[in-house]
Amino acid sequence: MHSPTPRVPRQPTAIRTETDARLTAELALVVAGARRRALRDGDRQIDTAHLLHSLIESVPEVRTVVGDGPQVARVLGYLVQRSIGYGLRWQGSVEDSGTVAVVRDADADADASGWSPSAVTAMEGALERARLRGDAQAGGIDLLACLAADRESRAVEVLGGAGVDAALLAGRIAEMSRHVSQG
Repeated sequence: MHSPTPRVPRQPTAIRTETDARLTAELALVVAGARRRALRDGDRQIDTAHLLHSLIESVPEVRTVVGDGPQVARVLGYLVQRSIGYGLRWQGSVEDSGTVAVVRDADADADASGWSPSAVTAMEGALERARLRGDAQAGGIDLLACLAADRESRAVEVLGGAGVDAALLAGRIAEMSRHVSQG
């Protein structure tokens, strides 16, 4: 008797190559970490909670923006529970917060790309943030800003469960971005 082969979240090669070139090395590591986490958790797709988890673990600047040590620990604690608790209800479902119009069947899209529609929207938003400020590559804060902006995403649900107000977080990021562009 053969055991089923696990589904590996993936992007089509052409899309992944184009997108990967537009990410900082730091953010490329975040995406790789989110892919590994989705596979390890047995999820069919990378979702916004996978991205948030990998961001917080990998990017010191993201941890600083999220909050002090205890705040980051609460978020990570909530994320760790994903595989043993609340996140189990997400397994087998496609994260789609409605921020992107899904023309085709969402399950087919998740299988084809390995990304939830909400995660795709967040990554596209991060790339657009970088482009608007004149940078060729998106970084961790760009992705965090887009994750926090989607009020219906799993990432925002995780943040809220850990006591982080996503609207206040988005405000801190916007303020930080204003200071960077002025300085």
